[in-house]
Amino acid sequence: MNISALCLQRPVATTLLWLAVSIAGVLAWFKLPIAALPTYDTPTINVSANLAGASPETMATSVATPLEKQFSTIPGLALITSSSTQGSTSITLEFDADRDIDAAAADVQAALFRASRSLPDDMTSPPSYRKVNPADAPILLIALNSPSLSLAQLNDYSDNLIAPALSTINGVAQVQIYGQKRYAVRIQLRPDRLAALDITLAELSSALKSANANTPIGQLDGSRQTLSLDTGSDLLRAADFAKLIVATRNQQAVRLSDIARVEDSVENVKSGSWINGERSIILAIQRQPGANTVATVDAIRAMLPRLKEQMPASVEIREVNDRSASIREAIHDVNLTLLLTIALVILVILMFLRRLPATLIPSLSLPISLLGTFALMLWLGFSLNNISLMGLTIAVGLVVDDAIVVLENIMRHIEEGMPPREAALLGAREVGFTVISISISLVAVFIPIFFMPGTVGRLFHEFAWVVSLAILMSAVVSLTLIPLLVPRFIRDHDHAGPEPRWSLVFERGFSALLAAYTRTLDRALAHRNWILLLAAGTFALTGWLYVSSPKGFFPQEDIGQLQVTVQGPEDIAYESLLATQQRLADRVQKNPNVAYVASSLGSSGNSGRMFITLKPRSQRADMEGVLASLRRDTAGEPGFNVFFRPTQNLNIGGRSSNSKYQYTLQSVNPAELDQWVEKLQRELRNSRAITDISSDAQKRGLQARLAIDRDKAALLGVDMQTLRDTLYAAYGGRKVSTIYAPQDSYSVIMELEERDRRDESDLSRLQVRSKNGDLVPLSSFVRVDRVVAATTINHQGQLPAITLSFNLAEGHSLSDAARDINAASAAIALPSSVFGAFAGEAALYQSSQTSQLLLIAIAIAVIYVILGVLYESWIHPVTILLGIPSAAVGALLALRFAGLEVSFIAMIGILLLVGIVKKNAIMMIDFALEAQRAGATPETAIRDACHKRFRPIMMTTLAAIMGALPIALGLGAGAELRQPLGVSVVGGLIFSQLITLYITPVIYLAFDRLGKKKQPATT
Repeated sequence: MNISALCLQRPVATTLLWLAVSIAGVLAWFKLPIAALPTYDTPTINVSANLAGASPETMATSVATPLEKQFSTIPGLALITSSSTQGSTSITLEFDADRDIDAAAADVQAALFRASRSLPDDMTSPPSYRKVNPADAPILLIALNSPSLSLAQLNDYSDNLIAPALSTINGVAQVQIYGQKRYAVRIQLRPDRLAALDITLAELSSALKSANANTPIGQLDGSRQTLSLDTGSDLLRAADFAKLIVATRNQQAVRLSDIARVEDSVENVKSGSWINGERSIILAIQRQPGANTVATVDAIRAMLPRLKEQMPASVEIREVNDRSASIREAIHDVNLTLLLTIALVILVILMFLRRLPATLIPSLSLPISLLGTFALMLWLGFSLNNISLMGLTIAVGLVVDDAIVVLENIMRHIEEGMPPREAALLGAREVGFTVISISISLVAVFIPIFFMPGTVGRLFHEFAWVVSLAILMSAVVSLTLIPLLVPRFIRDHDHAGPEPRWSLVFERGFSALLAAYTRTLDRALAHRNWILLLAAGTFALTGWLYVSSPKGFFPQEDIGQLQVTVQGPEDIAYESLLATQQRLADRVQKNPNVAYVASSLGSSGNSGRMFITLKPRSQRADMEGVLASLRRDTAGEPGFNVFFRPTQNLNIGGRSSNSKYQYTLQSVNPAELDQWVEKLQRELRNSRAITDISSDAQKRGLQARLAIDRDKAALLGVDMQTLRDTLYAAYGGRKVSTIYAPQDSYSVIMELEERDRRDESDLSRLQVRSKNGDLVPLSSFVRVDRVVAATTINHQGQLPAITLSFNLAEGHSLSDAARDINAASAAIALPSSVFGAFAGEAALYQSSQTSQLLLIAIAIAVIYVILGVLYESWIHPVTILLGIPSAAVGALLALRFAGLEVSFIAMIGILLLVGIVKKNAIMMIDFALEAQRAGATPETAIRDACHKRFRPIMMTTLAAIMGALPIALGLGAGAELRQPLGVSVVGGLIFSQLITLYITPVIYLAFDRLGKKKQPATT
């Protein structure tokens, strides 16, 4: 007894089973988390280290290199990159996808402990690490404003209240404060007064440190009570430090105010942040790799009202640059697309079946299949994201195939006069094998994706699972529920009344189409060689179209946000950078496409950042138009470059850059690397495919290099450590003491007055203490030369590295850029000692070019094996699969006409076509084989198969086209991500439908004739 007969005998049990599945699916729909993409992030950890006043060379050699050596021993580490600038080093560690991030963090902590002995003694705070990808854009910006509080007071709330509270939320990796204005007492010394009073910087630093010590001093133990000892702290503000006695000269007290200007200030005076021109404290929240953006933002929003209650009423909290907004909008629009697709598919079924009761049957099976898929998605830990919902949408056109095949066969028997129950039993049994063959072979297409490793596999595993689950669920529904529903809804074979006019018109049109197909099929069967030649031509055309088509990896999304880097000359002063940044931000804010501009300075010496939130799509131009408009608005600043980068949900790699794509060059010899990178960059400026090219090599900064006469210094009694300590105290912004306030601790920073820190001539006023106690002017043994030096030093895998970042010019693809880079390298004769490779998304694109074709080949091979097992034949699977090239031709032509590149999304569509197209051949060949077993000749069998299977073939193909059409039209937010798949599926189905209806029967007969020739002669 087959499963259909069992369900007909147990209608109550079958109904209750599918009712339970439907209820579970509805509950799962509301519990499924929302995300932009499936969890694809590789474990990434960022390590930061700071040493105030240290040059990039010092940071690279004394901080970055020792840390890199320790990190390189960590198992599962895929890539180490580091960037060292003035006073700071940032190291990014990218691990294998299967590495647990918590275990990796423990290994990083152990490596930091081992490296601590090799780090400079002047490093007052040890290196720290965060489980965060530094190249990932913040998921939310929170701006604090107040008309009555100072920035330092606002900073206290952000430092001590908001940031710690938000950091405890699951999914939050780091809360960065842009434009930080943490309170500090700043002591600006007058070198002439120090010299007049015979005081050195080292002596003053020691005096300040001892005057504000916070060491324990013990307790008093009496017979009845114990008293703890405390000296108290009366040094809390600048005025308190100004009165401090730091030395005595000629029996007169020397107070700090006598030799310095002491003021209430902030730790970093060269930083700032603004929202639409209004000075603010901005908190940038970054998520942990793998965290759900929407859930994390929801948790942040839930906490903000409680935090607001703990702050003065004048503090305004503003949320901007919310990345979850675009995700919610995209998911909402995909849901609407899904409903539209369901409606279109049901309309197709109604047109072909021409009966509302008959249409209701697959219309019920469709949502039940989808609801069952939702329940399985929740059980497997999936989410509702652009990729999984794209799979569900495209599956709508596929899950009805099984129902259509079963129902159409049952209806054929009913129309021949058979009672509905017997027709259901017989019809389901006749096509049961066909349904199983179609479903299993379609799922087999995704087997290579299930085992695909790395980021690409993690991105598309959910898509493969969702479509496969929907197809298998549909097969079960078709063989269990459809036969049960037919006797309930279809009482007899007669129509209850006259057919509607539209039904008669459609049927006449379909009959004419069937007659035309029959005539042309007879001609094709009479001219088989020409049809075989056409089939061979599709192979050649497929190869040519693939090779010549522009290629990319992932379509660029428009989520309504931009990241901007403003890069000035490497020796620019902060005041000049600030003025230019504010002018540019003002121009950007006035652009009609822009809603908010968050501007920030202080993260880098010669560059600023902006985060732009665009207006809704209905109120602005498309992304290309917005970028062109903003580039015009920000042009014309001499010496400055402005780089715009649309924020993407997909971010590959941990390297921050000015543009979307990166190409990294390395060499053992840093000087050789600098020389050839400059040549390559100059050559690439002539490329038509590449724009916004820039380099992270900052080699043109100015440096005041001290040429020390060591012999003379030794004669004068000056040692090198004293000299370095004096210079660090004068120009390093050195923290000399700590204020221990009740609510927090704050820094006391010592430096020379600003007028004494202008240029290298100011060093002549500095003096150091010799071993015999005299003050020795620096100019007596030091010469200062102005030289060009690096302001940033980058490593990758412990080797010097320079990364070129670039965007694509309009109308060009990543394959064009790759071709131009190879041509430019050949044009300048790049030596083998300097080697380059794509990084980030571009590297993933390069690796995917071979994996794409391999993916298609493996899918075809798997389908062949499965079909061979099902049919117990070597030949029939080949007959079924030979229609695939025609689908590929249609897909590639459609992509070309739509102006889309062959991205990995488009290749997934072509892979899906491999599974869809072969169902036409399966329906024909199954029927023909049955007819041959009944005694029909091959010619008669295949001709009857084509004629009788024409309706379900057209019906299922049109349903699949309707399932992909809303995606192909690019409807709704985030459509640019889904559109290539829809275009490739629609184009492939239309073209292959025209070809396979003729190729398949001709190939079937050709193989049949070939098989007969190879049979041994019998006597």
